[in-house]
Amino acid sequence: METLDIVIGVFCTVLGGVLGYVAFLKGTKKDSKDEGKQDGTILTELGYIKGGVDDIKRKQEKQDEQYLGMSERVARVEESAKSAHHRIDRLEGREE
Repeated sequence: METLDIVIGVFCTVLGGVLGYVAFLKGTKKDSKDEGKQDGTILTELGYIKGGVDDIKRKQEKQDEQYLGMSERVARVEESAKSAHHRIDRLEGREE
């Protein structure tokens, strides 16, 4: 009977160790899965942010082009206005 108690004790100890190890592996696998989901979510969000930044850059470049075009037009208008003022001054006899 004493031998049976020792065998049962050793068996239960080994079984407990095996079950503990299996639980550890299962927990590690679940943690890895959760971490993978979190990493995937972060990468997706970063992708959306990058896309938004790219859109902003494109819009900024377009606005820069429009600004340069408008600056050129304003310079031409100023030259035209200056020329018109000279002609008006000549017609009114105020030429200096």
